[in-house]
Amino acid sequence: MDDLELLKRIVSIKSIGAQAALATVIRTKGSTPRKAGAKMIIYADGTLSGTIGGGCGEAEVIEIAMDVIATKKSAQHIVDLTAGLFYEDGGICGGIQYVFIEPI
Repeated sequence: MDDLELLKRIVSIKSIGAQAALATVIRTKGSTPRKAGAKMIIYADGTLSGTIGGGCGEAEVIEIAMDVIATKKSAQHIVDLTAGLFYEDGGICGGIQYVFIEPI
């Protein structure tokens, strides 16, 4: 999802009064599936736009995003992939993603 599409979706969310959160990778260390700047919109119904890398780490962020939506308070989360998580394509990640999650 490019920046223009992201902005259009945020404007749409605001204009219809929907509930959602924006997760942004703000920093990484080591090998990670997505780098700083990757963004994902999490809607209150659980649907997603974009990705910050998939897998268990993304699932953690989605869970926290649901709390952010409910409380309307931003949060930060560290996705620690240093345990060497394997992905379906045979890839391995061994880094850390720092993610900022904010209500839209």
